[in-house]
Amino acid sequence: MAGHSKWANIQHRKGRQDAKRSKIFSKLAKEITVAAKMGAPDPDMNPRLRLAVNNAKSQSVPKDVIQRAINKAADAGGENYEEIRYEGRGPEGVGVIVEALTDNRNRTASEVRSTFTKNGGSLGETGSVSFGFDRVGKIEYKAEIGSEDDVMEAGIEAGADDVESSEDGHTIYTALEDLGDVAAALEAKFGEAENTAPSWRPQMMVPVSDDKAETMMKLFDALDDLDDVQNVYANFEISDEAMEKLAG
Repeated sequence: MAGHSKWANIQHRKGRQDAKRSKIFSKLAKEITVAAKMGAPDPDMNPRLRLAVNNAKSQSVPKDVIQRAINKAADAGGENYEEIRYEGRGPEGVGVIVEALTDNRNRTASEVRSTFTKNGGSLGETGSVSFGFDRVGKIEYKAEIGSEDDVMEAGIEAGADDVESSEDGHTIYTALEDLGDVAAALEAKFGEAENTAPSWRPQMMVPVSDDKAETMMKLFDALDDLDDVQNVYANFEISDEAMEKLAG
């Protein structure tokens, strides 16, 4: 199974993350605040906060923004964010998992449902899609850190379950409970990862026909653009021809 759907590759090539830096900063800061509120405000004493801070640093989030997000967790009367998972289907039965952090459950549910409906999908019940995914740890590095063999060897030594490499980078999968230890071992060898986080890994990819590829991409994009949404996962892939057309 491909480690990255072809849609993920399109996003990478179009530089979509760079174009939405402020939104990415906001989502990373929210995760830092939630992690700090759930545990100690010291990253050395709070594994979730340490991962959140490292991910923010890898995206060049300024130190003062990171510190404000940590401090916000201790503010009296500050927002209390709730973690919610939504599951639904996109065109041609594609499974979609949406993770959100929200201070208003009704607002977020309405926005997610509306986004599915407007973009050729439908919101389902919790558990209706996630059975087709595995909950894992995922560590991502740029391609230039080393060859596929180098990263594979380092991943195995660190205790990873699987390593997948492509021209877009290296993805290392771990058991969820081993994520911190494997990430630390790889960081000692390759430096800071681009992203380290729990993830939903599809057990099987669903090929999407060329005429539905754009619709699926619009759904993925629209969900990812919602302010309360932190992560979107989907098990679709599209043909090289459709990818080239959409990337162009």
